[in-house]
Amino acid sequence: MTALQLVGYVNDAIYVLIAVIVAAQALRAPTRPRLDVALYFAGLAFIVLESLITTSFGLATDPVVDDIVIGVLLAVPYLLLRLVDDFAPIRTWVKRAAEVGLVACVAAFALVPTPTPPPLILGIVIYFFAVSAYNATAFVRFAARSTGVTHRRMQAVAAGSFLLGATLLAVGFGGILPSASGAIDGIVQVLGLAAGLGFFAGFAPPTALLRAWEEPELRRFLERAARLPRLEDTGAIVAELEDGAARTMGAGAMIGLWDQNARVLRFANPHGVVPPEVGESAFMVWRVFRQQRALFVGDPQRANPANAAAYRQHDVAAMLIAPISAGDERLGVLAVYTSQRPIFSESDLELVQLLADQAAVILESRSLIDEAARVRAHEQATRLKDDFLSAAAHDLKTPLTTLVAQAQFLERRAEQEPSAPADLGGIRRIVKEARRLSTLVTELLDASRLERGALVGEREPVDLVALAREVAAREVYRSHRVTLEADGPVVGQYDGRRIGQVIENLVENAVKYSPESSRVRIAVGRDNGLARIAIADEGIGIPLEDLSQVFERFHRASNVDDRRFAGMGLGLFICKGIVEQHGGRIWVESTLGTGTTFHVSLPLEGRA
Repeated sequence: MTALQLVGYVNDAIYVLIAVIVAAQALRAPTRPRLDVALYFAGLAFIVLESLITTSFGLATDPVVDDIVIGVLLAVPYLLLRLVDDFAPIRTWVKRAAEVGLVACVAAFALVPTPTPPPLILGIVIYFFAVSAYNATAFVRFAARSTGVTHRRMQAVAAGSFLLGATLLAVGFGGILPSASGAIDGIVQVLGLAAGLGFFAGFAPPTALLRAWEEPELRRFLERAARLPRLEDTGAIVAELEDGAARTMGAGAMIGLWDQNARVLRFANPHGVVPPEVGESAFMVWRVFRQQRALFVGDPQRANPANAAAYRQHDVAAMLIAPISAGDERLGVLAVYTSQRPIFSESDLELVQLLADQAAVILESRSLIDEAARVRAHEQATRLKDDFLSAAAHDLKTPLTTLVAQAQFLERRAEQEPSAPADLGGIRRIVKEARRLSTLVTELLDASRLERGALVGEREPVDLVALAREVAAREVYRSHRVTLEADGPVVGQYDGRRIGQVIENLVENAVKYSPESSRVRIAVGRDNGLARIAIADEGIGIPLEDLSQVFERFHRASNVDDRRFAGMGLGLFICKGIVEQHGGRIWVESTLGTGTTFHVSLPLEGRA
């Protein structure tokens, strides 16, 4: 096998391979551009296979088959012209002239007796070359107007068209100059191979080549997008993303963001192609958002007749739509629309999906930045609130201490001197409310110390049973039956004053939210090396939806009447902090209307 024959076989294989690939694409999605591509390369593959079979097997040529081959060969430039018209509409007179030329060439071969006169062959060659040159020039112009991967693919197609025209011109000269047929055959094979490679790169590029072409486009898009999360608002980010996608694809672009509350896609700049808000509907953008799958729409007017007028008005001939999502979170859609049906819809759709994925990363980054800003603002507001409460509690503590002491003095004096003119009931109310106010201020101070980690002090051996017995014996709880259950001393290393505060707060809550004469049970014991405290009541209980929040600051259960049960919702928050700073745990069990049990678990040796 000579080198020239090897080049010829490679050339033939390339054209047949392209024909198979584009035919499969046309069968999978039969649009007019794909059908025209498949028809064009089917003609070339037919000519190649007929010549290959006849030469390889030494078959005699059949006049009918020869006529068919010649007819197909004469139609090749016109088929390529139809393909040009799919990319960018050409003028009507050009199409009519090409059709007249094709009919004239076919008629000349059919009517003129063989051998064909050289002038006729030259005329046909000139027709071939003129149409091929026009096609190649049209592809070059279209490539100049296009961007991204389409630009590179059109450059390859334009090069293939020029080389095919040169190949046909060389074939024509071979028929006119038989003496130079050997050299011309070599030129034809080389030009045909180069044309085939150009068409292969344009119409059926391998994935690696496509990725190589996409890489600079994505890099430029990402270079612009890198600064976007820091823009002042999401609207500006969306506008930049739309502009970047439009530049990359060489088409119009719009982004719709999902509004969870309104259940609609909101388009800041829909260009009149779709409404500013799109909810459950027949719009393709909604279908893509719902199904989370990229979609190429070759005929939007047919796919969504209700919006056909808008598509006609804005010259929308095709749309490529991809979902914008971050993991399982749906953020919106990216829609690219063009006035021409893109022949490379599959690869273009992949690129649109890549752009949508990058947009999702940018929008999610912006969302995280906004969330971080909200967290910082919340933390600052919380710190300012805590500082205010701490300062207010400190300022109130001293006059309240004086007020309580003076009220108690007046109460004792009124009790000791009944003859003295005094409203004993009023004085006792003053004492009661002053004590309550003092307790609230103390809770505010304790909450502030707890936030700073300064509430629990020095630890020493403490008997939890003795602490519980002291609380249970207080006169203030005489309206309830407060009982203590313990098998013996339970001693551990604790801040006795603070653990006593926990027991006191829990018993006080049990008494407050339980009917008079009901039982409040305090149980203290050991279990698996831990001290256990349980305080159970027969009160109003806690709703199930509030159980997970009862230990939060300022939280009160939804079934608590503020007018009947006074408080700020700090007691349980402080209890939880004291227990946890001792390395322990506190939790609650409750049945609404039946009662509540608080459990406290503490390490006996001062360790968790």
